[in-house]
Amino acid sequence: MNHKRRRVLKTGAGLLTLLAGAGLGLPKISAAADWNKAAFDGSKTIQEAFKALGAISPAISVQIVLNAADIAENGAVVPIIVESKIAGTESIALLVEKNRIPLTAAFDIPPGTEASISMRIKMNETSNVFALVKANGKYYVAKKEIKVTLGGCGA
Repeated sequence: MNHKRRRVLKTGAGLLTLLAGAGLGLPKISAAADWNKAAFDGSKTIQEAFKALGAISPAISVQIVLNAADIAENGAVVPIIVESKIAGTESIALLVEKNRIPLTAAFDIPPGTEASISMRIKMNETSNVFALVKANGKYYVAKKEIKVTLGGCGA
């Protein structure tokens, strides 16, 4: 019985290696060309980050739900959920106003998927957190102030 199991495992491992070599069966990693260097590295303010993302003056929307605690005990781990109820949502970006680099994360939302993200972010200090949504070629934003008792980003 043990020999059959080993043979099956060896065959399976060999098949996976063959598929990986052919580029099949593995998730595709986004190309480096998708990286928005200007938004992540070149932006020091919220307005610069908005501009680098293509959102000059986004409209405030109540259809963006930014769910996070009012007070974060530890800025190194701040759980956040963003949900866009705007039809045709294409992307969601999360920005923290007083972080050294405001743009924290940016997600492309494939058509037909639920426009919702959940993550943990780092915050240096009490700050406004912005959820920027692109939908149907237009930009919308929601914000929430989160008070941080212990910073998480360092100096």
